[in-house]
Amino acid sequence: MRSREESTGIVLPDRPSRGHISWGLWLMLIVFHPMADLIFRRDVWHSERIPASGPVIIVANHISIADPVSFARSVWDAGRIPQFLAKNTLYRGLFGVVLRSAGQIPVYRSTNAAQDSLRAAVAALQRGEVVCIYPEGTVTRDPDWWPMVAKNGVARLVLAVDAPIIPIGQWGPQLTHDYHTKTWSLFPRKRTVCNVGEPVDVSAHRGRPVTAAVLQEITDEIMFSVRRQLVEIRQEQPPAEFYRDARSGVEE
Repeated sequence: MRSREESTGIVLPDRPSRGHISWGLWLMLIVFHPMADLIFRRDVWHSERIPASGPVIIVANHISIADPVSFARSVWDAGRIPQFLAKNTLYRGLFGVVLRSAGQIPVYRSTNAAQDSLRAAVAALQRGEVVCIYPEGTVTRDPDWWPMVAKNGVARLVLAVDAPIIPIGQWGPQLTHDYHTKTWSLFPRKRTVCNVGEPVDVSAHRGRPVTAAVLQEITDEIMFSVRRQLVEIRQEQPPAEFYRDARSGVEE
């Protein structure tokens, strides 16, 4: 299917349609699609590494509350519809109704409903959809913006469904919103880069007993791959260890 532009001005992807687009997703596209170009000068490296069809798990570092805008736009421009795992606190009021209609998945941490998030993500992947995850669970607290210790929920998902795991390193959105100082700087537009990596191979872990150690190994391998994509952008040496923040924890 060739690109086409509807009355909304939104350019639909060249790749085959991912199916029905809900009213919630259309509303988010109308708002956030142009917003990505309004507040960012976006650069996406190796977008062809995002599979054109079939289930995909995309993992990225979380560097700003503004980065989902550029992240989601990069996935959309690659011809796929992103479904994010996001904190359940975002699913309140009208915005929550829109998120659910758009197929986004709430995450309930440390509650009996936590498994519901995993089941919903597994179901989406079994339908051949794209699930996007921030393994850190929140914006990094590392003072130099490197990824911090991640939660192991991503490892549980990886073991539940045999799908390509695509790492993305993000850089630049923290200049638009600095989470550490809680300040915005919208103009001039800031350059952002999404660097898409090669799939992470976790085949050696499949079939092993699911222990805390195995989950941590998988999580670390995924985050090392995410960090390598970030190193390519920044051209700097990362710290020897992932930053550990007492508030974030490591379990999910």
